[in-house]
Amino acid sequence: MIFGGPRHLDLAEAGSKGQPWPVPFSTDPVLALRGRKVVVLASGDPFWHGAGGSLMRELAAGEWVSHPVPSCFALAANRLGWKLEEVLCLGLHAAPYARLLPLLGKGVRVICTLRDGAAPGELAAWLVAHGQPDARLCVMERLGGPRERLHRATAEGWDLAPGGAPVLMAIEAMRPGLPQASGLADAHFISDGQITKRPVRALTLSALAPRSGEVLWDIGGGSGSISVEWCLAAPGAQAVTFEPRESRLANIRANAAAFGLGHRMQAVLGKAPDVLNDQPLPDCVFIGGGGSQALLDHLWDILPEGTRLVANGVTLETETLLMQAHAAHGGHLLKAEIAEAGPLGSMRDWRRARPVIQWSVTR
Repeated sequence: MIFGGPRHLDLAEAGSKGQPWPVPFSTDPVLALRGRKVVVLASGDPFWHGAGGSLMRELAAGEWVSHPVPSCFALAANRLGWKLEEVLCLGLHAAPYARLLPLLGKGVRVICTLRDGAAPGELAAWLVAHGQPDARLCVMERLGGPRERLHRATAEGWDLAPGGAPVLMAIEAMRPGLPQASGLADAHFISDGQITKRPVRALTLSALAPRSGEVLWDIGGGSGSISVEWCLAAPGAQAVTFEPRESRLANIRANAAAFGLGHRMQAVLGKAPDVLNDQPLPDCVFIGGGGSQALLDHLWDILPEGTRLVANGVTLETETLLMQAHAAHGGHLLKAEIAEAGPLGSMRDWRRARPVIQWSVTR
């Protein structure tokens, strides 16, 4: 049996032995034939955005052999004359275009796989809507085959009809993208007003100290802005955002989707500490709302040694709670008082925000 995309099966003249991949994609039909002679026609390098990694999770080392050839990314870089080690290579054939949002910036080059021939036009429109109208694009169809074609345009000038798959797009961004430091402008987030404001968010992310692959519990998530910036700060970082108000879950999920983080952020309805039961334990915890002695005691009991905990508060009751926690467990206690300029008649004065007390500690 020979598995592959319809194009690959036609090129190989697989005939009656050919079996197209199911839609949506699944490796189950291949794995169901373990012990028989099976061939999989995949991308040139099947372990780079290909089917190889999905299959090998289920197979033993002696059950398979792979014969790689140049990947579509290598072929694209050769057509463009781009140094591949300086290019971001993304699989957007089964992922949202929003994955690009935190990555694009002036001079950044990306090569991405796309779903089908209609996708380049969709992605060009997305780039225009997200601040990259003059991005230089090169769409490459059927690379390495007899019907290979290349098209060049800008995002705002894209007017080509849908082409044929498989298809890649090369993008060279011409304008600045999102800042890379923590503390994005509040306007980037959907919110009902319950949001950790930009200066305090920057202080909070510094205290949380995200690291690659770590998991955050964001308790009292509000808009989910802390979770978003946690995930943006480190590769593979994940966040579980707990929010007791159901009306805010939609905002949290919308913000995750807007930054292409839907696969790394989870929004959970419920009030801590009860909602924390049966959740996999995190590497770090942020308490942005709903802090109480019961919650702190519960966390201190269940969190493993080495877990980082950061709690913010603005009320007198929370300030007292965090001061007592600092006295009992140590750590670092910070009080931030921030003022911003605002109009006062024909002049300006300082508009002071509520002071924020922040306790950070390692369990």
